[in-house]
Amino acid sequence: MSKERTRRARSRRAWRGIAGVAAGVVLVGGGFVAANAATTTGDAKKAGVHYPVDKKASGVAAVVSAANAFLNTLDSDQQAATVLDFSQANATAWSNLPCGSTCRPGIQFSSLSDEQLAAAENVLKAALGSGKDTGYEHVLETLKADDVLASAQSTGSDPAAPTDGASSAPSADASASASASAVPSATPTDVPTGAPPSGGGGGLGGYGSGVYFLAFLGTPSADGTWQLHFGGHHLAVNVTYKDGKVAGASPFFTGVEPTSWTDDDGTTHAPMAKFRDGLLRLTSSLSTAQLAKAKLSESFGDVLLGPGEDGQFPATKEGIKAGSLSAKQKKLVLEAIHPWVADVDDATAKQLMKTYAKELDQTYVAYSGGTGLDTQGDYVRIDGPSVWVEFVCQNGVVYRDQVHYHTVYRDHTRDYGSEFSFS
Repeated sequence: MSKERTRRARSRRAWRGIAGVAAGVVLVGGGFVAANAATTTGDAKKAGVHYPVDKKASGVAAVVSAANAFLNTLDSDQQAATVLDFSQANATAWSNLPCGSTCRPGIQFSSLSDEQLAAAENVLKAALGSGKDTGYEHVLETLKADDVLASAQSTGSDPAAPTDGASSAPSADASASASASAVPSATPTDVPTGAPPSGGGGGLGGYGSGVYFLAFLGTPSADGTWQLHFGGHHLAVNVTYKDGKVAGASPFFTGVEPTSWTDDDGTTHAPMAKFRDGLLRLTSSLSTAQLAKAKLSESFGDVLLGPGEDGQFPATKEGIKAGSLSAKQKKLVLEAIHPWVADVDDATAKQLMKTYAKELDQTYVAYSGGTGLDTQGDYVRIDGPSVWVEFVCQNGVVYRDQVHYHTVYRDHTRDYGSEFSFS
């Protein structure tokens, strides 16, 4: 097998992950068939609507063309599950939990054939970029991490893995210092209350790359308003398009457990190293006096503006004002922001970074806990007139002897393309 064919095969396996069998799908001859196909009765699946495809398109038109190509691989029922209304209810239905379709809309990856998965992959490549350090690469690494997590959780291979899916208890320090009105729960929030995750990502909950969902909210169009809505456990991608441009690339939630791992072939993966390291360079540049000014009085067990917290930006900015920092430190602030913004197409990322650079002097840097980003409750925030970034460490849910990361990127004025009001 050629190197290119090997790469493609690995990519297919990454999308399928280990979730396929658990979700009632088996691999036959390199492709997908439903496990109950032999007993299926009733009418044949109806052909879906045919959408126009322009393989020479560029920019947003290329995203639309890729979305249409994906839709053309689906039958009518699958199309109906994928193309939904661009309503506030649908747009805000995202989560960091392994809660499957109960907390997010769209078509589930474990239900797709190899052809359909390849077409879905092309949508994300067109929207997020397919080169090194792009959004697509980060998405792929996040899904791989979820497969590693699913394997450890379902087999109990990690010596610290829980047997009942229960969350670990908050630390005494975090509980004692938490303010009910201002501080999220210190308990890791990756496990739905009363609904332990099932191994391999089967059913309505669980981990694994098969339990990720893709939806188009509104009909993909180069001149209309619609949203690319993609996510699963530890990932929520929301890109809103309007009049042929990206109107918003947030909210964007990304987390990871385990934070790093090594494959059997010796390849090491650390999907969020660039996110963490940019913040570490920033906080390590601060003097003792600057750190004292940046220190928050609150303790945090999770990000403040996660799912269900739309528009809940604090009324008062806290921390140290970037305008008071040195030129070198200001540059580190922008470099720290960039990894979250880079998870969308290059042109949009460049424009957003220009905006955040203009607003830099009015942007604040703050932290809680420690600055090492290696202990439960370590938390860093960047809050500007537009940009909002949070990074927090939680105790592991499956890898109990480690921490894992939760982060969110939002924009005060551009979340969901500014299509909704949260006042």
